[in-house]
Amino acid sequence: MKKITTLFISEDSGPEDLEAIAVAVHSVTGLPTTIRSLKRKGLRLEKGEILDRDYTGPVLEKVLETNEVIHEVPTEGVYKGKHVVVAPIRSKDGKAIAALGIVDILAIIDLQSIFQEYTSVLQEVENSEK
Repeated sequence: MKKITTLFISEDSGPEDLEAIAVAVHSVTGLPTTIRSLKRKGLRLEKGEILDRDYTGPVLEKVLETNEVIHEVPTEGVYKGKHVVVAPIRSKDGKAIAALGIVDILAIIDLQSIFQEYTSVLQEVENSEK
């Protein structure tokens, strides 16, 4: 018989319960990653390592209160002055039971100028082919 592995999180989940999610997100993005549940503090990861197993931050807490995705520059905490994005992890009934955040590097990139440059490069390539 095959053993089924499951991941279960709730509003009472601690760092040990949230670690698999945080490590996966951090591994995929390579960005500083934070996570906590509604009732317990969680984790902070940077550069492939867990730096804090009793972590919370002002934006994580705000997301747990509002149950909305927040893009913000915190005025306090470890990521003070850095763009972050934090999203709720919701239960089946839509209640925020945890919050997951990353440092938002896209917020500092001028996407409009990048796409304008991309368009002009495409135009040059098309014109040179004629």
